[in-house]
Amino acid sequence: MTDEIFYKVSFVVVGGKHPGAIITVENKPKIGDEITFNGSVFRVTEVMELMPPVGNFGFLHATCEHVRPAEAN
Repeated sequence: MTDEIFYKVSFVVVGGKHPGAIITVENKPKIGDEITFNGSVFRVTEVMELMPPVGNFGFLHATCEHVRPAEAN
């Protein structure tokens, strides 16, 4: 049995011009973190726990703002 917790995070983008995403991550997001999804980089502005962890999954809501398009590799 592992003590590692994964987080299912609902990322909501301020302004409504982007649909956001639901992503499973290994580390709990923090205010100021940058995350990349759907071809753009977003900055986390708020994090809320939706419910206590169940097993090894935590459920979070994160509000974020668009920062810039992601760079292609």
